[in-house]
Amino acid sequence: MKNVVFVFLLCYLIYACSGNKSTAVSDKNEIASMASDTVRIANDELEYEIIIIEPGFNFWLASRAMPRNYYSQNYLETRNQFWVAEYNNRVLQPMRYNPNLYQMQIDYRRGIDYGYEVNYLLFNYLVYFQQTYKQQLGGFSARI
Repeated sequence: MKNVVFVFLLCYLIYACSGNKSTAVSDKNEIASMASDTVRIANDELEYEIIIIEPGFNFWLASRAMPRNYYSQNYLETRNQFWVAEYNNRVLQPMRYNPNLYQMQIDYRRGIDYGYEVNYLLFNYLVYFQQTYKQQLGGFSARI
């Protein structure tokens, strides 16, 4: 079984570096927030999966992302290929790009049909990533 797993674990390091939490209650809230901000989509027919762990992504996806089927699968695949290539390039250059943002490569290959849902979530995560962390993964800005 081929499994492609996209895991984004940027949240803990960014929040850990942002400041001290003074109470155990706020620590528990942070852990609960991280648990509720896990998005997992599995496509058993195609045998591919995407897992996104990022605080605030669920809320952003529900409130700001375009609805499903707004973009064509071809559009999503084209953007994903371009942005993933640049993202992976930055992962390989930790002295030039922040290694806390670019921690691990995304295994996304040209010519494989991952299905609409996987492409939709990856596209929206990459838009969220660029807008939240003020990054630009290419010649055009990420917009919804």
